[in-house]
Amino acid sequence: MPITANDTKRKSWLEVPQNSDFPIQNIPFGVFLTKENVVTVGTRIGDYAIDLGALQQLNYFEGIDLTDDMFMQDTLNDFISDGKKTWRLVRNRIADIFDATNPQLRDSTKDRDIVIFNIDDVEMQLPVLIGDYTDFYSSKEHATNVGKMFRDPENALLPNWLHIPVGYHGRSSTIVPSGIPVHRPMGQTMPAGGDYPVFGPSRLVDFELETAFITTDVNIMGENIPTYEAEDYIFGMVLLNDWSARDIQKWEYVPLGPFLAKNFATSISPWIVTMDALEPFRTKGPKQDPSPLPYLQTKGKKAFDIHLEVSIKPEDAEETIVSKSNFKYLYWSMSQQLAHHTSNGCRVNSGDMMGSGTISGPTPDSFGSMLELTWGGKNPLKLKDGSERKFIEDNDTVIIRGFCESNEVRIGFGEVSSQLLPPFIRQ
Repeated sequence: MPITANDTKRKSWLEVPQNSDFPIQNIPFGVFLTKENVVTVGTRIGDYAIDLGALQQLNYFEGIDLTDDMFMQDTLNDFISDGKKTWRLVRNRIADIFDATNPQLRDSTKDRDIVIFNIDDVEMQLPVLIGDYTDFYSSKEHATNVGKMFRDPENALLPNWLHIPVGYHGRSSTIVPSGIPVHRPMGQTMPAGGDYPVFGPSRLVDFELETAFITTDVNIMGENIPTYEAEDYIFGMVLLNDWSARDIQKWEYVPLGPFLAKNFATSISPWIVTMDALEPFRTKGPKQDPSPLPYLQTKGKKAFDIHLEVSIKPEDAEETIVSKSNFKYLYWSMSQQLAHHTSNGCRVNSGDMMGSGTISGPTPDSFGSMLELTWGGKNPLKLKDGSERKFIEDNDTVIIRGFCESNEVRIGFGEVSSQLLPPFIRQ
C-alpha cells in the first residue's frame, strides 16, 4: 500500500507556518484534553490539533475497518494494536481530508468547529499507556566517553558492548509528557573521600538526549522476532529526556546497573511521529565492526537522519543551545534493539517504549549529556545569561527538539520541555 500522505507536493487548507514541524506530510498521533475537559485521540497540522474521535463520529473514516470507539479513548494503545495496515490507511485518509483540494471538511463550518482546535487551547497527555519501558545504551561515542571517565581509558568499552545492544528495564510509572516539571531526587551517595554514605538531594542531576520508539504487539512469550521484520512492529518515535542523578548512579550501579538514579523521571514529547512519516529520511548507520552475530545482522538503511538539539533555560532567562547531535550516530539500530529484546522470548506489547540511550556524536558539541559536555563537571558550560553549569540546577528547564529536513519537507517532533524543581519535601 503506497504512503500517499508523504506526497511533498501536497498542501493543506489549514495554514501551516513556514518551518513548522507539523506540515500535512507529518500527521503524528497523540492524545489531548480539550477546553471542555474531553480527552481524545488526535493529530496535528501546523498549529492546529485535530480531534480524530470527532472525525470518526462524523464518518470521515468510512470504509476503514475501525472499532466504533477507536479514537474516543484516552490512549493510542488500541489503535497501535491494529497494526501497520490500519496506521497507513488512517494517516493517508487524514492527509486526504486536509488536502487543499478536498472541500468535504474545508467547506463545512459546522464540522470544522467540532474537529479543529488551536494548539494553545488543548493540553497534551501521555499518548500511550506504557506497560513496559526499556532503555538501551546504543551510542558508541557516549559509552566510550563514560568508559573513559569511570574506567580505564584504554579499555573504555566493556567486552560485550560491540556484540549486543546493552539495555536495562526502566520504570513506566514516572514517564511524563512535555511540560510536567520534575523534582530533584533524594538518594544515597558516597561523598568524595568518604567512608560512609549519606542520604540527601542529588547534586549532579543530568539530562540525557534520547529518542524512543513505541511498539505494537510484537510476539507471544517464547517467540523471537528477526531484524528484517522488526520495523513492522514499530509504530513511531518520540523525543526522550531520561533524567539521571549521576552521584546516586555512581554509588548504586555496581553490580546490577541503573536503579533509583534513573527511574525518578523520564520526559517524552507528546506527539508520536510515525515510521511512515520518517521513511524519506532513512540513512546508513555507523559501520559495525566486528560484524554482529547472524540474528543481529541487517541490510539496507536502518538509521534515520534526525537532527537533535538540547537547550538549557534558567528561570526568567534566555535559553542556550548546549548540544547538537543526530539520531544517525547510534551504533545499534531500532531493528537490532527490538530483535535482541525478543531474542530470549521476552514478550513485547502494544504501547511499550524503548529508549535509544544517550545519543552523542563524534565532537564535543554533539555530546548528549552534561556528564560529557562538562566532562564530569571539570569544564563548566557558560550560558547566555553569564551563568555557568556543571549539571542542571533547580528551576532550570531542559528543552530537547528534533526534526528531519530535506529540500522539500521538514518533519519534526516538536519538543520535550521539562523544568527541574527542588526536592519534594513532605510537610
